[in-house]
Amino acid sequence: MIEFLDNSLSIVAAVLIAILMVPLALAALRMATGPEYADRFVALDMLTGIAVAIAGLTMILTDRREFLDIAFGIALIGFLATCSLSALLEKKRKRDR
Repeated sequence: MIEFLDNSLSIVAAVLIAILMVPLALAALRMATGPEYADRFVALDMLTGIAVAIAGLTMILTDRREFLDIAFGIALIGFLATCSLSALLEKKRKRDR
């Protein structure tokens, strides 16, 4: 019974990783062609969220706990990048006024 659940969980994780490739590609496209900086910052935040989800699903798929550390690192770097880029955007708006 446990083996069946493990196999089915691995299949579900693999399917979800494949499904997450679509929003990953769309967010990367939005980041590359965003008309304004704010659009690019939101796309960057979405990319980091999707990368954390993929790392978590990879952890389930491979049974290696190291991917949880990778997911935590990506989330931390994404948070710091969003904070710093939003501060940069705020300074740019003040300078343009």
